[in-house]
Amino acid sequence: MTEPLQQVLDAYADALAPALATTLRRAATAVPAFAVRLAEAGLADDVPTTPDDLPKLPVLTKDDVLDRQLADPPFGGLIDPAAVIHRIFQSPGPLYEPQLAGMDPWRWGQALVALDVGPADRVINCFGYHLSPAGAMLDEGCLALGATVIPAGIGSADLQARAIADLGVSAYVGLPSYLKALVDRYDELGLPATSWKVGKALVTAEPLPDSLRMLLQKRVAAVRMAYGTAEAGLIAYEVDPGAGLVPADGVLIQVCDLDDGRPLVEGEGEVVVTLLRPEYPLVRFGTGDLSAWTLGPRGDLRLAGVLGRVGQAVKVRGLFLHPRQAQAAMAGVAHVRAWQLVVDRVAHRDELRCLVVLAPDSDADQVRAEVAERVRAGLRFGCAVETVAALPDEAVIKDLRDWS
Repeated sequence: MTEPLQQVLDAYADALAPALATTLRRAATAVPAFAVRLAEAGLADDVPTTPDDLPKLPVLTKDDVLDRQLADPPFGGLIDPAAVIHRIFQSPGPLYEPQLAGMDPWRWGQALVALDVGPADRVINCFGYHLSPAGAMLDEGCLALGATVIPAGIGSADLQARAIADLGVSAYVGLPSYLKALVDRYDELGLPATSWKVGKALVTAEPLPDSLRMLLQKRVAAVRMAYGTAEAGLIAYEVDPGAGLVPADGVLIQVCDLDDGRPLVEGEGEVVVTLLRPEYPLVRFGTGDLSAWTLGPRGDLRLAGVLGRVGQAVKVRGLFLHPRQAQAAMAGVAHVRAWQLVVDRVAHRDELRCLVVLAPDSDADQVRAEVAERVRAGLRFGCAVETVAALPDEAVIKDLRDWS
């Protein structure tokens, strides 16, 4: 498959080359951190302007972005100082992400168009609106298409289920696991089956295994997967269920070798993106997600979905959880000799537990309460806290989930 895939990849790169050249030339003079990266790579007088030139720049990691923001708050010089910013969000890290001016600045409308969302739809948005950008991202995408949005956010499943029944909600955006929980709660409340009008759903931020997709499609006819990040917005999305993800407009995607950052044609690598927006280009940004290129049913270019993660961070309920964050949250907890966070999957929903080994003569109830509060405040996750005699290993975060 190498030759046809290479041809399709070449055509993809050629189509984006003019926008990429414009973005990089403008960013070289307007975006301070990009100018620094060029100088560090010896490219100050030879700015990359083509997809083939991009690998001359090292991949920009999430940790690189965090370090730059710490050194030069709030955005680490990655944004044109003249850019118009409407909102500032905070993701775990903490990382600060801007909402730039313009309609649908994260480009999620493309994925919603593919789902046939439009002015006739009432969309319940079950992503968070507090600090994290996901709620606003999907909100902007829906509004750009003329749809009506119910800003449900996270939690309050009883109220959300009743709103679905009362308002004739026709579409859902949110986690796939939360859609299942919402369907279950709707039925538990005894709400009228005839009032369930949700016929389409765009889900993202966690895997959608075939087993869960089949369950959801018993109640929602069209369930489509999309892929994006807080920094980059929409990256790719489904048009055919289970047949890979179409690259989104407005972003150049490369799948890169983990060792040298070289773009790959075949095989698994890190998803590395460049935003085609000069005031916030995020050139060669490594998402930390693993994927591979494939061809769709019509011979078109697709990403094979998210196949795993680079490094130690894991995604739980749509948010990243990094060992460094966990260690900061748990630092100095009295009467705890050792601890470990455990992520598991129960009934298609992520569950987080914290195992703790207590010091002698500790008040177990008091320690459990303090640990639960530390995790909630520092990591934004509720978790069960269990006392154990010893830990099975030294991992800070242990992921037990099976996505089959």
